[in-house]
Amino acid sequence: MVKYYIETYGCVANKVDSEIVMAALASSGWERVESPEEADVTIINSCAVKEKTIAHMLAR
Repeated sequence: MVKYYIETYGCVANKVDSEIVMAALASSGWERVESPEEADVTIINSCAVKEKTIAHMLAR
């Protein structure tokens, strides 16, 4: 089973998009974990529209 970690930044639409991704991964048997250290795959869903979000992602 593949373990994944997901972080979401930006607007409400991004949060909805992440929920859709999580549902698709769950239906494929992937397991969500609480930290990137536990994950086989890390997903970062970000909005490039807002300057603050871009700065945060670059610092990450």
